[in-house]
Amino acid sequence: MVVDVKDSDDSEAFNFFGLGGCNEVGRSCHIIEYKNKVVMLDAGIHPALSGHSSFPYYDEYDLSKVDILLISHFHLDHAGSLPYVMQHTNFKGKVFMTHATKAVYRWLLKDFVRVTSIGGENRNDGAPDASTNLYTDDDIMDSFDRIETIDYHSTIEIDGIRFTAFHAGHVLGACMYFIEIGGLKVLFTGDFSREENRHLHAAEIPPTRPDILISESTFGTGTLEPLPELEKRLTQNIHATISKGGRVLMPVFALGNAQELLLILEEYWSQHEDLQNINIYYASSLAKKCMAVYQTYTNVMNDNIRLSMTNSGQKSSPFDFKYIKSIKDVSKFQDFGPSVVVASPGMLQGGVSRQLLEKWAPDPKNLVVMTGFSVEGTMAKELLKEPHTIQSSVNPDLTIPRRLNVQDISFAAHVDFQQNTSFIEKVQPSKIILVHGDSVPMGRLKSALLSKYSSRKGTDQEVRVYNPKNCEELKIGIKGLKVAKVLGSLADEQLIHLKEVVQKELDKSSQIEELEDSEVKTEMEIDGDEKEKEKEKPKEENGNLKTGQFLSGVLVSKDFDLNLLQLQDLHEYTQLSTSIVKSKINVKINADISLMKWHLEQMFGYINILNDDEEEWECVVMDVVDIFIDRTKTGNGLYITVEWINDNLMADSLADSVIAILYSIDASPASVKLSSHVHSHNHTEVKSEQQEDISLEKSAHANSEISSRVHRIASLLEAQFGESLIPEGDDKAVIKFGKNEAKIDYLNLTVQCASKVLRDRIENIIKRGTALAAPLSQFQKTV
Repeated sequence: MVVDVKDSDDSEAFNFFGLGGCNEVGRSCHIIEYKNKVVMLDAGIHPALSGHSSFPYYDEYDLSKVDILLISHFHLDHAGSLPYVMQHTNFKGKVFMTHATKAVYRWLLKDFVRVTSIGGENRNDGAPDASTNLYTDDDIMDSFDRIETIDYHSTIEIDGIRFTAFHAGHVLGACMYFIEIGGLKVLFTGDFSREENRHLHAAEIPPTRPDILISESTFGTGTLEPLPELEKRLTQNIHATISKGGRVLMPVFALGNAQELLLILEEYWSQHEDLQNINIYYASSLAKKCMAVYQTYTNVMNDNIRLSMTNSGQKSSPFDFKYIKSIKDVSKFQDFGPSVVVASPGMLQGGVSRQLLEKWAPDPKNLVVMTGFSVEGTMAKELLKEPHTIQSSVNPDLTIPRRLNVQDISFAAHVDFQQNTSFIEKVQPSKIILVHGDSVPMGRLKSALLSKYSSRKGTDQEVRVYNPKNCEELKIGIKGLKVAKVLGSLADEQLIHLKEVVQKELDKSSQIEELEDSEVKTEMEIDGDEKEKEKEKPKEENGNLKTGQFLSGVLVSKDFDLNLLQLQDLHEYTQLSTSIVKSKINVKINADISLMKWHLEQMFGYINILNDDEEEWECVVMDVVDIFIDRTKTGNGLYITVEWINDNLMADSLADSVIAILYSIDASPASVKLSSHVHSHNHTEVKSEQQEDISLEKSAHANSEISSRVHRIASLLEAQFGESLIPEGDDKAVIKFGKNEAKIDYLNLTVQCASKVLRDRIENIIKRGTALAAPLSQFQKTV
């Protein structure tokens, strides 16, 4: 059962801050902030840049504020700077990724440090200079030990931040994160693919609709070829190149679409005997480690892979290839005759793929197939322009003629325009933030989405689309009601009430149905329809309380969850303990019990006397304030103990009133007279004296001057409001309480105040004060 909780501030800002990957592809890193919680999404590098410039703009944000860092997948443009963040910044949060991503993480980054020049400056011979690397193997291993893992479809909650991992396709271990902070739901897609390939699931549709979608926009409004057509074009080009004695180079990431391409080539070779004497090489220092990871995590792959391992009792992995050989070092590669080499890195910035490109570039019989997305500024992107020459990676002054053929057959597992818009339509976010895309295709996608949802503009279903730049803060106002769950016995009471309401409506409907054959059949049918609608209302509430229904209980807030329950259920549902605070004050007055009793009755109407014997006297005022008198104490006057439990403001106010009355008794003429009396245990005599005292007291009140009565009322108000009461002459006063101001006229007994709560309280005190100072009718008559 849930109840809406009103909040004076119903609008709070969701902040998005892009440190990288905004209006660009590479160094993906995004910060989201909401309700003082901070989540960081990915920590990549830019493959076209080197040194610190390849990192996201970490200097622009205080990373010590980050609570959680979520890594979507292991590609360098999404995870390449993670060791630097964890080991060389003031980052103190927790890091999460899937099991498969963590298994690949350390091998991929070690290879990155060892092989590429992106991680540091080059020596004169063009090789990486380890002394200038931005992090080391030790940094990788130290960060590795601190990384926590998450399973697909499992939800983790840390300090009020909930997040769930869903399949994203793209590469092994890639996931989308569904994040919830204080009721706000955010879906971060990372890189995702909506098309199932030979070994991976397609990206899933989360079961819950997000408020904000952070989506990749790699291909903008572009359209990709269907996978069957891509495979056919790839194999035809490779077959044709080999037939004429050429070599085929396929630059790939060590992990990712490389494994998909190897599955395609393995199947094609098994179906063509004329190719089976041609070697296929998987050239990467991580080749064997990559295969081991893929063989280990077949359980998170699609049904094609899992079924292939169970059919016909097959025990070997689909990644145990027959026609593909792995090599770590290009120097061990026997480059004789036609061959196919699947080599990393995919951007051709260095490593095996760059060495083979420079070696094979002058021969027109050879072919290079660009199978993935090429980032601006890399050799891969430059090669797509089919330049006449390429620059040597070893000697910048040397240029190499480029005569080999270049084919762009992209198996990049990203969504195209149709797949992306279809996904957005199914997810139904009200706000979309586009990332991971160059400015032109991203801008086109934004325009297309705004055009698609233009009919909703200005309505509650309006869809807003944002494409912020790096280091540009985006603020989105979030409005909504807070919702509290009603738990324990308080919920049981409401459920019983709802059942009673439903039963009453059912009984009414039954009575109406019995009258259908009467003379007023038509009227009863109409009325029956109305009753039927009313009967359905409690069901439509679905256990939620109706607007305007009041509940009283303890509201407990923990990590944005609000629970309303009764005090006795507090420990069971929250593990919180409770304690009772009782206040106690001792008062001595020179008066008799009968006079004190009369004063209290004049103010409160009735007091509950619990005990009245020779040793003690005790009463309770309005079931809140306990007054105890020990008659065994000797001496003139009364020794009074006042006790009350501090469980609400009303109890404190009531106790203040009682104590004020007790202190004011001494000032009355009858009290002065009583103070000269010696206490006697002759109850007949005491009773006679008490009657005389009361008579004297009433007479004193009746005959006192108006100024004296006004003074007593003012004293009561002063006891209640302290310094907030400001006298204005003899017959007027002002009470200033916060922003509210109340004007009091003692002669007319009127109160002027804009605040009804404050005005009612003052009028109530004055009303009781007039009864204490003198009978109200006599006071008004005298005035």
